Amino acid sequence: MLKDRRWVALALVLAVFAVPGHGAERPNIVLILLDDIGYSDLGAFGGEIDTPHLDALAYSGARFSNFHTASSCAPTRAMLLTGVSSHAAGIGSMRELMPLVHRGQPGYGGVLNDRVTTVASRLRSAGYRTAVAGKWHLGDQPRNLPPARGFDDSLIQADSGSDNFEMRPYLPMKPEAFWYDNGERLLSLPQDFYSSTAFTDRALGFLRDNAGRGAPFFLYLAYQANHTPLQSPAEFLERYRGRYHEGWAAVRGERIARLRALGFFDDAASFAEGPPQSEWDALAEPERYFEARRMQAYAAMATAMDHEVGRLLDYLRESGLYDDTVFVVLSDNGAVASEPYDNPLGARWLRSHYHRDVERLGEKGSWVAAGSRWGRVANTPLSGVKFSAGEGGVRVPLFIAGVPGQATGRILDQFTYVTDLAPTLLDLAGVAPAASGPQAPMTGANLAPLLRGITDRLHPPDEAIGYEFSGSAALYRGDYKLRRNLPPYGDGQWRLFRLATDPGETLDLAGAEPELFAALRERYDAWAREAGVLPMPEDYSLGRQVLLNAVLFFYLPRHAWHIALALAVLVAAFVMWRRARARRPAAGN
Repeated sequence: MLKDRRWVALALVLAVFAVPGHGAERPNIVLILLDDIGYSDLGAFGGEIDTPHLDALAYSGARFSNFHTASSCAPTRAMLLTGVSSHAAGIGSMRELMPLVHRGQPGYGGVLNDRVTTVASRLRSAGYRTAVAGKWHLGDQPRNLPPARGFDDSLIQADSGSDNFEMRPYLPMKPEAFWYDNGERLLSLPQDFYSSTAFTDRALGFLRDNAGRGAPFFLYLAYQANHTPLQSPAEFLERYRGRYHEGWAAVRGERIARLRALGFFDDAASFAEGPPQSEWDALAEPERYFEARRMQAYAAMATAMDHEVGRLLDYLRESGLYDDTVFVVLSDNGAVASEPYDNPLGARWLRSHYHRDVERLGEKGSWVAAGSRWGRVANTPLSGVKFSAGEGGVRVPLFIAGVPGQATGRILDQFTYVTDLAPTLLDLAGVAPAASGPQAPMTGANLAPLLRGITDRLHPPDEAIGYEFSGSAALYRGDYKLRRNLPPYGDGQWRLFRLATDPGETLDLAGAEPELFAALRERYDAWAREAGVLPMPEDYSLGRQVLLNAVLFFYLPRHAWHIALALAVLVAAFVMWRRARARRPAAGN
């Protein structure tokens, strides 16, 4: 009997040390998603922007130098929360950009479908308390809002983005901004509202409410920083006044030097070209001043967000929860380099709703974007931007800290993908993913063995991982990447790159390695058929489609009564005119 008890005791001891959390049964999990943050924006990834709290967290864990997402927000969020491809999750494209012939087709609902279960649902079923605060962009119907997707508490912005200070849309794609508090639509926001602060306040409220419950928590904190419009509280804007007057090339060169010094890339790595200094020097002084001011707003927004992360971390330390918490931080895609003011219709709407006063850029009521040059600098040293399949659009910062047994301060250069995070979180929580059933199976790999140094490679050299969004596409296999970008981000031709030595995608190997190129093309076609990727219409234009969808699906339904009344008045006027003309005496009578 005594011997049996010893074996039981030994089993219990082993069980305690086998589960995550250094004695805690299950770790708390904080998942922080940044919005449109470029590869080298954060200090821990070579950037000059002041992000001390995120940097400290990154250095305390592992940074990933070769991590990939989708090139746009909603597909990444779908894959992040479900562990399956964006097409399998129902978000093969975003409603704002989707061609009419794709709407409603399998994989193209534009919202999470019923074939997927979120990490939050799985964790809640396992006893976790769950919350989300931030941008959602996975649907705004009851079946797709957070309460139906596994979250006990939620404050979300449901659209692709919004103003950060006020209850209003940021572009003429929707007539209103849609915010929800635990599934109930909000009709107003407080006077002192700022999105990053509000999301952190809600997260802290959830944590305080969870105190004493004895349950681990899963907190998904999805900031709008640095999505357009670039906006920040004044105190952070003032920190950057006078900065960035050296120009694009100088800032980019300093980032590259820091990336190399940190160990992200060796001296042999080939980088994409950035905006040349000659372009900066050719600008008139007022133009250079405006460009510096817009980058100041970009940096200020990121620093304001970092400040809010610091508030969260302070609470976790003070409450004794920090050491039992796993942190996962990533960006949803690369930085954007488009400029809505270049579109006449977009510019007209923006001028009637926002100001662009250079001295007040980034303040409440202003609208500014990083633009085509600073957006590329944010993605240094990579090629491409948000919406493109270039590395600048899809390779983003990721760091993970707090995993028991992981080494600190490491930079991991193995290829990893956004679908790897869901199975990783479940494994750390001791939750097994569903092995079979009607749900789409997770396709990602568990990162925990890589974090703990048990393995040095997760994805086998012959494993092919496909990706597609609005016709731009990629296939990754080993060190190689097959890539196609449709206009305006490319010419629609397939190219082949060896990312291990050419992360900037500077040398097309399609001609030098024709057999490999052909084999990867076949692999992509097979993946696309299996994933249900639909071909893009030959005349597809992203900008034109956004405008058409805004008119058809957002403005016309909202103003249908006014349009019908106007048409009725016109028809009545036409009928009266015809009758009056018929009664008019003929000429000469």
